[in-house]
Amino acid sequence: MTDTLMSSLGLDRPETGDDAVVPFTLDKLDTRGRSVRLGDALDTILNRHSYPAPVARLLGEAVVLAALIGSSLKFEGRFIMQTQTDGPVNLIVVDFDAPDGLRGYARFDHDALVKAAESGRTKPGELLGKGHLAMTIDQGPHTERYQGIVALDGHSLEEVAHTYFMQSEQIPTMVRLAVAEITRKGDHRPHWRAGGVLIQHLPESGISRQIDLPGDGNYEELDEADGWSEAKALLTTLEDLELADPDLSPERLLFRLYHETGVRVFSPLPMVERCTCSADRIEEMLADSFSAEDREEMAVDGQIEVVCEFCSTAYHFNPHQFGVKH
Repeated sequence: MTDTLMSSLGLDRPETGDDAVVPFTLDKLDTRGRSVRLGDALDTILNRHSYPAPVARLLGEAVVLAALIGSSLKFEGRFIMQTQTDGPVNLIVVDFDAPDGLRGYARFDHDALVKAAESGRTKPGELLGKGHLAMTIDQGPHTERYQGIVALDGHSLEEVAHTYFMQSEQIPTMVRLAVAEITRKGDHRPHWRAGGVLIQHLPESGISRQIDLPGDGNYEELDEADGWSEAKALLTTLEDLELADPDLSPERLLFRLYHETGVRVFSPLPMVERCTCSADRIEEMLADSFSAEDREEMAVDGQIEVVCEFCSTAYHFNPHQFGVKH
């Protein structure tokens, strides 16, 4: 390729490694998208709680999906994805703290998980069961939250994402997610890693008016265009191992998929594992939400212990350290 062509395709820079989102467009197919690759950030999130492998994979998929959607935020705020269901994994919460912070947590019923494993029902949709998935955009104090909800009924997170965007914003969307454990040479402990690709059909008016997030706008239902059909068909050829391959950069992956039709990539957006908990926030919560009597009852051996569900950090407080409110 010539330098001019490389520059026009966004390939005149080093290839992107792990823990980043790469936005891209397929101009000839009227499609735009994002590709994410998570390594150490995801491994840290999943290993903090020693989840059973099926739970870890499901939470990993949720973290990838949240990164794909949340990375569209064009302001400082939070994107929160939460499932509440009757399945063995009855709660998942993933926070994307713009512009780059990820954290996640899953709650599961051990006995129900064992029964599901014994019967071979460990696919993501089977572990989730029935319930709902909520996606919330929080732009900070003094702003109204936006929340969209879609039913979960035995479907995978990929399928639920398609339904969500069509129901909420009428945006034709396709998502691919993959999570894997990979053992590095010289390291006996497997490491979790994951990848994902999200593509969306562009309006005829062009990329500048395309909706980026739920709540940005609304389109009438569209007939499926030839370009969009081709973009989806090519994405279906993508294997899980390609998405999680540590030696296959997002740029090479996208070029492998769409080199015949053309793909243009943009600067990567870094992703990091970051919890937003703090001693000050928890102290404020204890002071505002509980009475002195409540705090006395919480204390064990003279200390109140609060453990963050996301990062497992333990905070300790003296029940008598809180001031008296008048």
